[in-house]
Amino acid sequence: MHMKIAVLGTGKKAEAWKAKNLNANSYTWVQDTKSHTDFDAFIDLDFDENPTNLLSYSTNTQTVFLVSAVNISLEGAFAKNQIKQHDLKIIGINALPTMVDRTTLEYTNPYDVEIPTDLFETMGYTTSTMVDSRVGMVTPRIICMIINEAFYTVQEGTANAKDIDTAMKLGTNYPKGPFEFLELIGIENVYNTLNAVYNDTHEERYKICGLLKKEFLREF
Repeated sequence: MHMKIAVLGTGKKAEAWKAKNLNANSYTWVQDTKSHTDFDAFIDLDFDENPTNLLSYSTNTQTVFLVSAVNISLEGAFAKNQIKQHDLKIIGINALPTMVDRTTLEYTNPYDVEIPTDLFETMGYTTSTMVDSRVGMVTPRIICMIINEAFYTVQEGTANAKDIDTAMKLGTNYPKGPFEFLELIGIENVYNTLNAVYNDTHEERYKICGLLKKEFLREF
């Protein structure tokens, strides 16, 4: 039976999803959360920025929800909305650009939701990795921290952005340098992830570099 899948998303996250080049008949773009009961699976790429969407989903125990949960954990979203998890089939996914459009899906499943066997494959993933449910997940924490450190290096006058990108690719075999990742992920997403992880952990390595903050404020 063909699974009906909806995708809600805007900006760079939507662009990244479109870059997956999935069969156009495998999912439907939606503009808001109102129609989630019409689908077997509902993918909310913007959930990080709109965790109150959970209020709309909370009474639907039939649809499987896959929501971007990088800047807020699923447990944190329930607490923020002051509601309890009542048999809601909800999974957190890493929906950041360059990460959602890979062939491997990074996800959290703190409520042990039974995942339909063909769901991830229909979404274009050949493999998947379940990680602990925590702010920043795993890959976003690492990549955004590296970007932040690269800004500190530029701020200190040690090297320029181009040289840092070259050094990282040659020295660590990364496919992209920190500033190339920044361009693809989007400075707003990097800033928001670092801010969320720092507020959650209070670890200095996630404290946003002054130069990165300056560049973010310049754009937003």
